[in-house]
Amino acid sequence: MNPSRQRPLAIGPLRAFEAVARHLSFRAAAEELHLTQSAISRQIRSLEEEVGCQLLLRGTRHVELSSHGSLLLGTVRGVLDRLDTTVRQIRQSQGRKVVNVTTFASFASLWLLPRLEAFHRLHPDMDIRVSAHDQIIELDDSEMDLALRYDTTSEMPVDAQRLFGEILTPVVSPWLLQQAQQGQLPPLRQASDLALHTLAEEDDQRPSGVYVSWRRWLAQQGQKDLQPRRWMYLNFTYQQVQAALSGQAVALARLALVSESLQRKELVEPFGPTARIDAPSAYWLVMSRQGRQRPEALEFARWIQEQAALTRQAIGDVPVDETEEGLGGD
Repeated sequence: MNPSRQRPLAIGPLRAFEAVARHLSFRAAAEELHLTQSAISRQIRSLEEEVGCQLLLRGTRHVELSSHGSLLLGTVRGVLDRLDTTVRQIRQSQGRKVVNVTTFASFASLWLLPRLEAFHRLHPDMDIRVSAHDQIIELDDSEMDLALRYDTTSEMPVDAQRLFGEILTPVVSPWLLQQAQQGQLPPLRQASDLALHTLAEEDDQRPSGVYVSWRRWLAQQGQKDLQPRRWMYLNFTYQQVQAALSGQAVALARLALVSESLQRKELVEPFGPTARIDAPSAYWLVMSRQGRQRPEALEFARWIQEQAALTRQAIGDVPVDETEEGLGGD
């Protein structure tokens, strides 16, 4: 019997195997783990010798898992995930308190980040790590404590906390509106005047994108066939807001994300509050299983709810009682 097969498996080769299996590439695994390809190859050979069978089928241009490799991979991923989670928890307990938050870029830029300084003044011993991107992360399979999301009620988990609803309104810079009122630019008094202006449109091809589109707003104003002077298509909401702030376009803004800019008169509603329309999606707070066990994450979630209540008041959103429940552990 090979005595090496009686020893416990080392972590290094297991990490190399998991990375190669996930990428199906020795090169990509080496880049991720900051090792050379030859080092990754040596670790895989070492693991195969320890286990006693071939785990990866190597071709000239591709890598595949063997049947034994597929069997081992399921266990390895679970072991490494639990190990990494435990190590993070130990590190957090020994250092500063860190709350990990995932959300989408525009919400982070326009709503969360402008408010974080106030939270830090209240909690100087806590750090907030914001991961902003447009892909939804499975909370219980990650290091995230909570997520700030945007979707319809039917798509949210039952324990999600509703923060505020979606209300859309046309906005422009005060300079652009003043120029229009003084005759230096085309008029901007009614919806039909938009035919003479540039409209910043969110370039969202998903079915839900229609609810935040200019076409829907124009149709509700009796202008479904209106064509603006030009369209400015942008990927993200914060880009639309920036186009409006700089006087380049009229944006159909998400009221919750620009309410403070309206209060500071950095933006104005050329057609007033009566031009606002609702959309079916809303903004939500979702806690992970890990986050519900961490006092600092619960404290941050309560602060988010307090800030959301102020936003609801600012935009005239009526709170939904059944979503105003307190946060607690499992």
